[in-house]
Amino acid sequence: MTGAGSPSPWLPTSPCAPDPCARHTGRAAGPLRAAARLAAGVAAVLTGVLLAPLAALLPAAGRRALVRRWCRLVLRAFGVRVKVTGGPVPADGPLLVVANHISWLDIPLVAAVLPGRMLAKREVRAWPVLGPLAARGGTLFIDRDRLRALPATVRAMARALAGGGRVIVFPEGSTWCGRGGGTFRPATFQAAVDASVPVQPVRLEYRPTGPAAFVGDDPLAASLWRIAAAGGLTAEIRILDPISNVQYPNRRALALAAQRAVASDSANRPSSSVHQWVSSRPAAASSARTPA
Repeated sequence: MTGAGSPSPWLPTSPCAPDPCARHTGRAAGPLRAAARLAAGVAAVLTGVLLAPLAALLPAAGRRALVRRWCRLVLRAFGVRVKVTGGPVPADGPLLVVANHISWLDIPLVAAVLPGRMLAKREVRAWPVLGPLAARGGTLFIDRDRLRALPATVRAMARALAGGGRVIVFPEGSTWCGRGGGTFRPATFQAAVDASVPVQPVRLEYRPTGPAAFVGDDPLAASLWRIAAAGGLTAEIRILDPISNVQYPNRRALALAAQRAVASDSANRPSSSVHQWVSSRPAAASSARTPA
C-alpha cells in the first residue's frame, strides 16, 4: 500500500507486481496511435461525466442501456475489444455479480455486459473525475480500514438487491495479474443471503495479459498508457452458471462455490500461469489497487 501509515492486517494482498506481471513483450501500437487512443479514452470518460446528470433522469432500463453503451465506448476508445462467452447474459433482475479482479478495466468491462451498482473502496470517491462519476452512478463505498462499518455496507447492498437491482463485487479485495487469483472473502455474500437472490459469477480475462494488469504500486497513468499502447488487446467476460442462495444458504458456502466456479473455469482453459491460487495475506502494496 502506498502512502504513510501501516496497512490494516485484515486487508488482502497478492504477490503480483508491475514488473514482471504487467510487462508486455508482444505486438504494440505505435506512439502516435497510442497517444490517439489515450486521448480518445480520456474523452470517453469525460463524456460520461457530462452525461451523468442526464442519465439520472432516465428510467432504470434507460440508465442501464446508457451505461452499457458508454462502457463499451470507453473500452473501444482505449483499443480494447470486448468478447462475451459462456452462458446467456442474465435478464434484468436482482443478482450479486462477482468477478475475479485484474484491472481498473474490470469495472467498465462488467458494466458493459451486466450494469449494476458497484462496490468500491472509499478512496475512489476522492479520485478526480472518476470519483464524482462513481458517486453519481450509485456506487456503494466501503471503508476497508473500519471493520465495524462493514455490516452497514452489507445492509445497503442487501437493500439494493431486495429492490430489484444488481450489485457488482470483486470479492478478492485486491487486483491480481490474471495468471492466478485470491480467496473470495465471504462478507459481501451475506447481502445475497439476506436479500434471497442468486450469485452470478463471471470470469474476466485479458489477452495479452500483461498490459491490462493493474497491480502493486503501478501508477494509473502508466497503466493507461500501457493499455493504449498494447496491440490487439481483448477483454473477455465469461458468464458462468448462477449459484443459488438456497443450495448454499450461508455466505461462506456461497463465497467458496463462486471461487471454485471461477477457479475451475480458469483451470480448464490454457494459460501461462505464474501464480498459485492462494489465501489472502496481510496487506501490502497491491491492496491499494483495488477499487472494490
